Amino acid sequence: MAPQIDQNVLLEQFQDLRRLDNTQGLEEMLNEQNISDVEVLIDEFPESASLIISLLSIHRAASVFKILDQGVQEDIIREMPPHKIAELLNELPADDRTSFLEELPSSAVKELIKLLDPEERKVTLSLLGYKEGSVGRLMTPDYIAVFPNWTVQNVLDYIRHFGKDSETIDVIYVIDEDGKLIDDVRIREFLLASPDKKVSDIIDGRFITLNVNDEQSVANEVFKMNNRVALPVVDDHNVLLGIVTIDDVLWVTNEEFVEDMVKMGGTEALDEPYLDMPILKLVKKRAGWLVILFLSEMLTATAMQHFQGEIEKAIVLSLFIPLIMSSGGNSGSQASTLIIQAMALGEIKIGDWWRVMRRELMSGSLLGAILGCIGYVRIVIWQNLHIFDYGPHWRLVALTILFSLFGIVLWGSLMGSMLPIILKKCKLDPASSSAPFVATLVDVTGIIIYFSVAYIFLQGVLLG
Repeated sequence: MAPQIDQNVLLEQFQDLRRLDNTQGLEEMLNEQNISDVEVLIDEFPESASLIISLLSIHRAASVFKILDQGVQEDIIREMPPHKIAELLNELPADDRTSFLEELPSSAVKELIKLLDPEERKVTLSLLGYKEGSVGRLMTPDYIAVFPNWTVQNVLDYIRHFGKDSETIDVIYVIDEDGKLIDDVRIREFLLASPDKKVSDIIDGRFITLNVNDEQSVANEVFKMNNRVALPVVDDHNVLLGIVTIDDVLWVTNEEFVEDMVKMGGTEALDEPYLDMPILKLVKKRAGWLVILFLSEMLTATAMQHFQGEIEKAIVLSLFIPLIMSSGGNSGSQASTLIIQAMALGEIKIGDWWRVMRRELMSGSLLGAILGCIGYVRIVIWQNLHIFDYGPHWRLVALTILFSLFGIVLWGSLMGSMLPIILKKCKLDPASSSAPFVATLVDVTGIIIYFSVAYIFLQGVLLG
């Protein structure tokens, strides 16, 4: 491996070799770079992505390909000749190949699967047979499994012979004659043991497994709670089917996090990079939620029309409508974001709804009191410093704002915290209770709360 060079120098070197059409020089230069540096080149020169992958050694090409965005991967496959595609797909680890294929249209998957070697085709079809989002889609069948009656020397010889085809050799799996998992053992135990010692004398039976039908979020939780680099995947009869490695789980977790962040912004998840997505497709992703939110906001206009008479009688109330609406929406968005994050991290379950409600009742009340007092003081100061005249009944107006803010912030906190839990209970995505959606719901109810409080304080004074 050549010493690491500055990225700007690397980019200039690549451009010079491309300009001179020096294919051999490009091949030598690319195969000397770190995988991450090659990815940078592809990011900077996407039009040369297929060329870069083609010039790399097949092992390095697969290592680069699997860390690229799905859209870039698809572009590369479209531009490469069939024999190169076959080499690349056969070299990819089974789990990474499955992850790539599952995002493609079924017609494209059928054609690409034909290019695989018979054994790789069998493995890929097996993994694609598991439901989307399951641990089965993440696992790889490339692992080292040994038997309890082997000696340590037998195990080490076996690793030397077959280890190069394994996803990881950090952990060795012990199985019986029926393929059922007995234990997983770190390789250091074999390296430190006497060569003539039996595997059965090393195992302790303390192992953690994932079921092939578990949700991928379950794998994330198990890895988070246990210091493991890989976990065995078994079926309902404890037969070892494959392993899941920590890097695969981290990749999926990052994708889910990005997807949730996009949904919380009030749009559908993007399935390709923002700058690569066609405008019409981008509009389609955003239009659905935007229309729903717009129609919901129309209810706010309806609510205001209902209180039109009160607004005409006490025009001063209209000055505080933006303040009231934004405060309720902001408190709801805060609560929604906190609860969605806590649910994603496994800190909150559906059964915790009452504990969440109690906390939001307390925190929402305190937050409402804080904002309400600020609103009250603001009116008092503006009135006494003659910055603005709120009329002879300004004290009642100030009290209206105080109690309206208290009620609306409390209501927003309750709405924002409960909606994700309700959606989860209905087996819907909690991230769909995005900040804009919660804010819209709170806007509508906030108007009703505001004018109801105003009617209590100003009846017979400003309101009839």
